[in-house]
Amino acid sequence: MACSRSFGSPVTELPGLVEVVSQFATRVAEKARQQQAAAGAIHVFITTSPFRRNDRQHSPSVTVPLVRPTADTRVIIAAAMRALDGMYRPGFNCAKAGVMLVELRPDWQQQGELDLFGVGGEQDTPEGRAPSRLMGAVDALNRRYGRGAVTVASAAHRDSNGEHAGRQDRRSPRYTTRLDEIVSARA
Repeated sequence: MACSRSFGSPVTELPGLVEVVSQFATRVAEKARQQQAAAGAIHVFITTSPFRRNDRQHSPSVTVPLVRPTADTRVIIAAAMRALDGMYRPGFNCAKAGVMLVELRPDWQQQGELDLFGVGGEQDTPEGRAPSRLMGAVDALNRRYGRGAVTVASAAHRDSNGEHAGRQDRRSPRYTTRLDEIVSARA
């Protein structure tokens, strides 16, 4: 399960990459919750454009294992930020990034743990169930008010100048899914 995009313009600074990777992590976590799945690890990549031959090339990727399988946006973003922190190098014109959830399993399938040190199982307490209720509330608000109505603060917000927005000048028409793009013939 993945979310990746090419950028409209190159991203060179870490704060810009943090925004877009957070946005992609948010989107892929929503997809996982919609499909009632949980990820055991997260894979993050950034890459420069191979078509810009004068630019220095850099295409790292990192897979971060998660302690417990989850679809919690906050946990997935935190893991993505750890991965991004380890692979970012200044001076490169990043053209694309992506976040993939790997080791997927049904969200109801959880591995039990032995409580050897008397810490207690946090999943058995109301606080352990709170993240799934919180993510359910966020998903419900986004369904009601539109995607991105409620989001994590580090995620990119699309503004009027389209910074970090993917280029869509070569996108094919969506005749079958958008009524406003249906071709009309006049005789």
